Parts: sequence; C-alpha cells; structure tokens
Amino acid sequence: MRRLALGLVLLAACKVKDPPPIGDSPWTDDFERNVPGRNYYRTGPGYAVDHAMNAKGAHNHPLWLRKKLPRDVRVEFDAWSNDAAGDIKIELFGDGHSYDPDAGRYMATGYEVIFGGWHNAKSIIARLDEHGKDMAERVDPKVVPGKHYHWKIERVGTKVTWWIDDMQTPFLVYDDPHPLDGPGHEFFGFNNWEADTWFDNLVITRL
Repeated sequence: MRRLALGLVLLAACKVKDPPPIGDSPWTDDFERNVPGRNYYRTGPGYAVDHAMNAKGAHNHPLWLRKKLPRDVRVEFDAWSNDAAGDIKIELFGDGHSYDPDAGRYMATGYEVIFGGWHNAKSIIARLDEHGKDMAERVDPKVVPGKHYHWKIERVGTKVTWWIDDMQTPFLVYDDPHPLDGPGHEFFGFNNWEADTWFDNLVITRL
C-alpha cells in the first residue's frame, strides 16, 4: 500500500498542469524568443520560433495554446506565408491535444480557419472537417507571398466572424446553430500542412 501511495503521489507531481484560463485581461504573445514555450503543447514537428511563430511541414499536428479560451472571444494576430501555396491555417475551440495521426484526412475538434488553402484556391471557416460541406467559403482574394495580414476572429453567440486587415465587412462569417463550446472545445491552435507560414503578435480577449 505504501508503494502504491508513493506511486500515486509521484504521478500527481509529474502531471503537467494547464496554465490559468484567459481571464478579463487580454492575453498576449509577441514571440520574442526562440522556443514555443511552456504555454504551448506541441503535437508534432514543424514549429519553430524566431521572433515570430513559424509553421512549416507540420502535416496537421497543431501547436495548441494550453490556456482555455473564454466562450465569447476575440483572437487577433499577424500572419503571412512565404509560399505561393498560401495556406495560412489556425484552429479555434479545439480540444487542445488532437492531431492527424496518419497525415491523411484530418478531422478537427473545433473550427478550422484557412486563408488560401488547397494551393491558394479558397478560404474557409469549417466546422470540424475542412474536407466536408459544413463551412463558409470564398475563392478571392488569394494570399500574396510575403505580405503580412492582420487577422481578427470573434466568436459571439452562434457566429464565428473573421476580418482581414482593415476590411469594413467581414471576410467570412460562419453561423453555427450548435456552437462548439464546453469541454473538448476550449483551445486555440496554430496549424499547418506544408507551406512556410508565420504568426506574430497574438492577442486573445474575452468578449
């Protein structure tokens, strides 16, 4: 019994605790370092930090922020692709640990937001499946290689709304009659297939 009790104590001591959830003050990350850091959970290779977050060749292994998101939230960051393929990609309200085990048909656990996916052919907000039909999408504009874009994504009520740069109207809106929230849908992640993409100046704000 003593040996079992000691083992349980050691197991509890070794378990990594998530950082506190995002509260009333905005949470920011300027990536002024050379490693992702303890606030992130890496599900595979393909991520590096050099005063911005680089995602390249990750094959749908997200880099999850370990802080839980508020139910209604604004997520802002700068993003760019150095690749003609475009394909700038993040996940919103995922489970914080899932990834594609086969580098095949990826099933997300949240909303996938992709600018210039499928070799710069279309942009989407997809619910759970980027290859399915449950999404909002458009085909223009295309990602310009090397151009820095400012993204703002909000979820309020049933709507996920996405703006790029200084657009007066949203880039895309997805209205979900069954919003993804609660346990299993509380985390933000950077994601990537193969394109050389970058992210900086992350700000997450409770609404």
